[in-house]
Amino acid sequence: MLLRKLSCSIIFTCYLLLFTINSMAALPDMLNGQRMPSLAPLVDRASPAVVNIAISGNFSTQTTFTPFADPDNEAQIYSQPFVGIGSGVIIDNQNGYIITNFHVIENATEIKITLKSGLEFTAQVIGHDKHSDLALLQIKTDKALTQIEFANSDDIRVGDFVLAIGNPFGLGQTVTSGIISALGRSGLNLGNLENFIQTDAAINEGNSGGALIDLKGQLVGINSAIFGSDNGNIGIGFAIPANMVKNIAQQLRQYGQVRRGILGIKGQELTPELADAFALDSPHGAFIKQVTPYSAAEKAGLKAGDVIISIGGSTIKTFAELRAKIGSLRAGTRVELGVIQNGKAVILVATLQLSQLNKTKAHLLHPFLAGAILADADENTGVKVTSVAKDSLAQHYGLQQGDLIIGINRRRINNLSELAQMIKTAPEILVLNIQRDKRGLYLILN
Repeated sequence: MLLRKLSCSIIFTCYLLLFTINSMAALPDMLNGQRMPSLAPLVDRASPAVVNIAISGNFSTQTTFTPFADPDNEAQIYSQPFVGIGSGVIIDNQNGYIITNFHVIENATEIKITLKSGLEFTAQVIGHDKHSDLALLQIKTDKALTQIEFANSDDIRVGDFVLAIGNPFGLGQTVTSGIISALGRSGLNLGNLENFIQTDAAINEGNSGGALIDLKGQLVGINSAIFGSDNGNIGIGFAIPANMVKNIAQQLRQYGQVRRGILGIKGQELTPELADAFALDSPHGAFIKQVTPYSAAEKAGLKAGDVIISIGGSTIKTFAELRAKIGSLRAGTRVELGVIQNGKAVILVATLQLSQLNKTKAHLLHPFLAGAILADADENTGVKVTSVAKDSLAQHYGLQQGDLIIGINRRRINNLSELAQMIKTAPEILVLNIQRDKRGLYLILN
């Protein structure tokens, strides 16, 4: 089976709520004016908060080019128009804010919003966060809008009934039902922050960014991805938890970006072997291998060998879950951590620090880069040249301030760590793939 993000959204196959023969016999003939129990009143309340999204834009591609054949030639950038569909959820009816998946609106130059009533609006992007796959949009209107309320996603349980509302295949608003199948799913390679809700509701393209709601009509999660093949579903879908959505949306609204806080630890999942070695009663938690000096973790009293078992009173079962929850909080947030330290349960309080971009002097990576200062670009999109010294080797080879290094020797790189690793194994000649002023070019360093 193939795991993939939905290019546009998630839809759910219809499941009828199952009743035993005895319980069916006990039901009254009429209930709220209907002959059988119905979720229609719930859908009537919640569905106006879910919108259809149609996008258009241009996807840029770069020509294949072998720099050794003609050093004076440059790679060419071509734009390919595209359209797409998805879903979104109104979370603030007064200001017209809509939350959706980042992959729904990625590269879009025009975003059209259609309400359940049929009214259409053009939306603008307030901010987005690739790591959590979320984006905040806004529409301007004097018309009354319906917003959805957030559930506390830490309170949901496996087996809870849920409904999914979205725009599958562009058919228009569709409602399906299912249950919560699992919690805290990670390791799916869908993004940097993974703490997904799994549901058995059927999923198809077009529902990404749509609502997963509970039987109170509150938002449990934003539907994002599925297991499946050939654009079909096999009853395994994933949603971003409402608490993460709420935290990210607040930052996007306030700053237009996520000012992500960091704890300052390195760790791994707590295996049964580690649990035995540290005499722990349960193999659940986030094991700390290293604490960064002067970090929020060190100031809070965390140590290597500690196991974090809760955050804010909510149980933590995996390191990935901890990482995702911390990653959705802004810098300056105080978090209460339940920790097993030296065999005893303690509560430690940490104030998250602002995540700083990695930065280095380029000559430490390679002498040909001497004179340049390099830093991780936003959202893991490459390595940015922040400055180039006059008359330096870096300037001689053509590097300029503002250049974005996206590849080396025809291999893609996303950050400084990958660049450093590839330089270690590179031959004497370095061929840097650069983006400059929306143009692609190659610089040969030898």
